[in-house]
Amino acid sequence: MGFAFLDTGAMYRAVTLAAVQRRLDWDQPALLARLAVEICLRLEEGRVWLDGHDVTAAIRTSEITALTRHAADNPQVRQTLVERQRGYARGRDVVTEGRDQATVVFPDAECKFFLTAEPEERARRRQRDLARRGERLEFGEVLSGQQDRDEGDVRRAVGGLVKAPGAIEVATDGLSPEEVIDRLEAIVRSRMHS
Repeated sequence: MGFAFLDTGAMYRAVTLAAVQRRLDWDQPALLARLAVEICLRLEEGRVWLDGHDVTAAIRTSEITALTRHAADNPQVRQTLVERQRGYARGRDVVTEGRDQATVVFPDAECKFFLTAEPEERARRRQRDLARRGERLEFGEVLSGQQDRDEGDVRRAVGGLVKAPGAIEVATDGLSPEEVIDRLEAIVRSRMHS
């Protein structure tokens, strides 16, 4: 449809990777907040660039996934990244994803979706993604880590996981990515023509 894509999770992961590379102390949230302001972060054509380096694969490791909560739970980091997200979308049609996109970042979005899947389905998908990247984790380990992150996401004081008012819920169990996209696109097109 010609929309740009904004992967907001990649932004939090990139801040986390920058903190790991600089050996920041997680117990000093002000340093992490300052880092989020200082880094050069670009998202272009499905790639993530951190300070001039392509970190698309590096931000998707299980280590970074487990540590991303430090960036996601930091109100100052969130404020910085929300401003960057709004700047990215200014003046263009954008598809964006993230737990706070329809509630905090773009509450006036024309079309909002809340995608769901059973925990086991999501863990199987994550396990396959990790295997494609060369990380072999047991299903139980993936599921447990996911459940821990889900609990934290729901309890998060800023940008927590909640269905936005007016969001259309789409259950994705048993659907391929292409089938999900087809459903979402049909809904968007029907709204564009009404």
